[in-house]
Amino acid sequence: MLLDTAEAAQLLDVDEKTMLRWIRKDGLPATFVNEVYRINRADLLEWATDRGIKVKPEIYAAADEESTSLPTLLQALEAGGIHCNVPGTDKLGVLKNVVGLLRLPPQVDPEFVLQVLLAREALGTTAIGDGIAIPHVRNPILLHVSSPAVTLCFLETPIDFNALDGKPVRILFTLTSPSAKVHLHLLSKLAYALRDPRLRQLLQDRCDPAAIKAAIAEIENELGR
Repeated sequence: MLLDTAEAAQLLDVDEKTMLRWIRKDGLPATFVNEVYRINRADLLEWATDRGIKVKPEIYAAADEESTSLPTLLQALEAGGIHCNVPGTDKLGVLKNVVGLLRLPPQVDPEFVLQVLLAREALGTTAIGDGIAIPHVRNPILLHVSSPAVTLCFLETPIDFNALDGKPVRILFTLTSPSAKVHLHLLSKLAYALRDPRLRQLLQDRCDPAAIKAAIAEIENELGR
């Protein structure tokens, strides 16, 4: 959850002017978007703890609740949506169009998300073979989203993502997560589901949102058992 300066000040039992001074002069992590500072609750807790600043018990309870709330892959996919025939003739164009489909909160700049995704690709391809890629940010906290989502895009034209198997990519699963724990949880869930031949076959056959969701639900139910 992202806090504004008034909410953060209340949790640390200080006035808002003090909070602004800490952001501007003392290294309290915050993002300035649409003329408002936004502070990640986990960053606030870590920063205050490092400096011996007393915090209200509510911040611990909320942080613990957030860290233990792990979505299913189906829930994240329903939050992100499935999109067919996404246009683009190169990696930049495709990722720009994918970012345009992400359900980002108002305070998140789509151009910033695009640059973060491109930076991640520059570190090494996110293509995993068989025409599938999983573009995501290296540090999910950078996005400052409040809830996780997996957005599935079927490309109109397969694109070269420098995949190890040499196959162009036509299927993108894009992850946005509020924390590293949720990010890794969704990545592991997705990796498991993509090993299932039922889902792999569906993805290769066609863009069928209802069938894809049904297959993922079945796979997750079997995993739970």
